Amino acid sequence: MRASPPERDHEALTAGERLGALRRELAARGLDGFVVPRTDEHQGEYVAARARRLAWLTGFTGSAGMALVLAGRAAVFADGRYTLQVRAQVDEALYEIKHLTEHPPSKWLGEALEPGQRLGIDAWLHTERQAETLRKACEKAGAELVACDTNPVDAVWRDQPPPPLSPAVPHPIEFSGRSAAEKRAQIAASLGEEKADAAVLTQPDSIAWLLNIRGGDVPRTPLALGFAILDADESVALFMDRRKLTPETEAHLGNRVSVAEPDELGAALDALKGKRVLADPNSAASWVFRRLGDAGVEIVRAADPCALPKACKNAVELDGARAAHRRDGAALSRFLAWIAREAPAGGVTELDAMAHLEALRRKGEHMRDLSFTTISGAGPNGAIVHYSATEDSNRHLAPGELYLVDSGAQYLDGTTDVTRTVAIGTPPDEAREHFTRVLKGHIAIATARFPAGTTGGQIDALARQYLWQAGLDFDHGTGHGVGSYLGVHEGPQRISKGGPGAALKPGMIVSNEPGYYKEGAYGIRIENLVTVVAVPPPPGAEKPLLGFETLTLAPIDLALVEPALMTEAEIEWLDAYHARVHAEIGPQLEAGDLKWLTQATQPLKEFTAA
Repeated sequence: MRASPPERDHEALTAGERLGALRRELAARGLDGFVVPRTDEHQGEYVAARARRLAWLTGFTGSAGMALVLAGRAAVFADGRYTLQVRAQVDEALYEIKHLTEHPPSKWLGEALEPGQRLGIDAWLHTERQAETLRKACEKAGAELVACDTNPVDAVWRDQPPPPLSPAVPHPIEFSGRSAAEKRAQIAASLGEEKADAAVLTQPDSIAWLLNIRGGDVPRTPLALGFAILDADESVALFMDRRKLTPETEAHLGNRVSVAEPDELGAALDALKGKRVLADPNSAASWVFRRLGDAGVEIVRAADPCALPKACKNAVELDGARAAHRRDGAALSRFLAWIAREAPAGGVTELDAMAHLEALRRKGEHMRDLSFTTISGAGPNGAIVHYSATEDSNRHLAPGELYLVDSGAQYLDGTTDVTRTVAIGTPPDEAREHFTRVLKGHIAIATARFPAGTTGGQIDALARQYLWQAGLDFDHGTGHGVGSYLGVHEGPQRISKGGPGAALKPGMIVSNEPGYYKEGAYGIRIENLVTVVAVPPPPGAEKPLLGFETLTLAPIDLALVEPALMTEAEIEWLDAYHARVHAEIGPQLEAGDLKWLTQATQPLKEFTAA
């Protein structure tokens, strides 16, 4: 999981003054309201500073959310990951706080809009389906949805940062495993299945994968922002600021990739008149569909053709992921050993821990950045699912409390994401029970066997069953897809009760991260990354079977395990996992840390007998 970095408003304006300025701008444009999503033109989760309109306006810095602003009412919507954070960051005298799924924006608009009112949107910041949902909500209320030519938030955000301009660099085949030419040929051939002449690609991670390039335009994810049109003849038109392209990158792209400025995309879409063009209604901006429609293009509404091939990692990428996790596991084990030595004395803070873990990771080969800002939550701060430690919130890791650390790194050969919850001193019995129930769910996913064609949504309940038995649950997904030196969140695969996701296929990497959060007390999450693999079918099997190979290598705190709640099979899994961690991580550690690792990975029965 990821935490969003703090986003600060450098203008001397209060939240109320910013809201007032936007309302005046809306009135001047003849609008009665406006929708402010937390996204950019690419519908990205990590966005450049210029696109952080929701944070500038409301103060809410979560990675998903939305604000609806009317003349007399306003609301901020966030999902269950940010229940506590949104109330801490947003002034409830200015905004109503709503749960994004339990009280969605469409419902609020139905209650708040009046007949004849005009609600504005920036068509670049909503997918076609999102815009259609808003349009139906307006129509139901007798109001009108209006696509604005320019964003009114930009008009009042006086020191809005400029667009990002980081170099786009080649991603070597020693890490990608396949050439860009091979990928272009594969995706171009897939267009024939849709009888499409071209595809519009709006997601920078798809373009990065397709062309084997990486960049630095957004935090924590190596993306070069841009758009592309892939033709069925395997050529690509790339719409990206040329100043990002080094001579090496220009040579890498070759003569089958043309480059134009981003503002030339509209004319290129117009030139597709009379052709069948694929665009993804779940990721491409509403603006793209409107432009294609106005140009007389026959639109094929289908999934981004790069998404599934990108998600199914090739052998080189999987070997890279394994190597990255071995290095990452060594850094994390050194960190956990340090925590065990230093934290019980009370001298370690959340921010200290974050800095120390990052320093350890940065010593690793191929490390380029964190994959998200570390979640470092002590005691009650751990119960905030996407907690981001600040100087004001910074707590010491105190004896008798739990400490949750969710972290990861971007290596050239793989992206990591791992969560460990550890006891500082002796943990409360209640916390041990809750931790063990989370661990049992984690093991249930790790050991799951399922027929080909199964989706993550179909196995999500395996992770929750032991919490459900105690009347407990967690308000986030069990697993998200992970890229190869790309996004720490990657679709189309996921494990979630919120929807099926794509069928799980060999080569996909997904997180396994059940949790439990007791507000005001502690948070628990155990997260490993796993990859989908084919498993030998038992005698009499009628369908091919899949399962998971665990990639993450780091000890699970035995002090938090209640053996009486574990089955023999679960104990065997935990012991075998720890034996593997010791075998693969131990040789990388120095004497003191190795001694700690040996104790931390001993068989559970030996630990409890000590």
